[in-house]
Amino acid sequence: MTGGDMLKVGLVQLNVSDDPIANLSQTIPLIRQAAAEGAQLVLTPEATNILSPDRKRQEAVLHVQAKDPTLSALRSEARAAGIWLLIGSLALKSGDGDRFVNRSILIDPDGEVAASYDKLHMFDVKISETEQYRESAAYRPGDRAVVTKAAGVPVGLTICYDLRFPHLYRKLAQAGARILTVPSAFSPTTGAAHWEVLMRARAIETGCFVLAPAQCGTHDAPHSPDRVPRRSHGHSLAVDPWGKVLADGGVTQGLSMVELDLGAVDRARSRIPSLTHDRPFDGP
Repeated sequence: MTGGDMLKVGLVQLNVSDDPIANLSQTIPLIRQAAAEGAQLVLTPEATNILSPDRKRQEAVLHVQAKDPTLSALRSEARAAGIWLLIGSLALKSGDGDRFVNRSILIDPDGEVAASYDKLHMFDVKISETEQYRESAAYRPGDRAVVTKAAGVPVGLTICYDLRFPHLYRKLAQAGARILTVPSAFSPTTGAAHWEVLMRARAIETGCFVLAPAQCGTHDAPHSPDRVPRRSHGHSLAVDPWGKVLADGGVTQGLSMVELDLGAVDRARSRIPSLTHDRPFDGP
């Protein structure tokens, strides 16, 4: 694709449970709907296969990448529809016994894995006395930033909490990314306060499109009845390089379609070429 081309994108917003097979029955129809509406690139949220408050449940139903049924099914969907599909992330076994991985996987129109990225920054936070998270207890962080291509467009891959580390996005943009992906399962508390402003900031700082498919609502956990279920903010976003919100998925499961004018990347960067203005400095 050239800088002046258009790219039609579908953002899938999900409300997954702790049952990966049941979650597929929600995900696949929305991917098919996006393809039917002309999407060349479709994106699903973080934790597309499962959200569970119970680590034992995860251990029981998760797989290594090569044997993961969600990945296998979604590869087939991408191939059948002839689309690029970013599986925002899958919870997977690492294969070496050292925790799980939270992995974003890009599938090409032939159904092949074109690229993958393991979430760099673990969500270890204490939002309040009743809302705390320690992702690193069960998940192993990645150690590599990734820029790949989808539909001919350079794309920088990130996941959720990565959003709070702006230097990562600057590096991705300076490495050639024109689209940044931020599939998420954002906390409702921090989402209400920070979600949109941070997405818009990352777009403005880099002159990139930001695409952020999200989880929403209260996530059923029928296999963990004694656990408090997870909740997610929703509001899947597409933001243009000038910081304008092009699509907002609201708070219910569904699909947002948006057409990206890729020439907007060059226009924004020519107006404010801050990606080329880095200077060395001393201190603090």
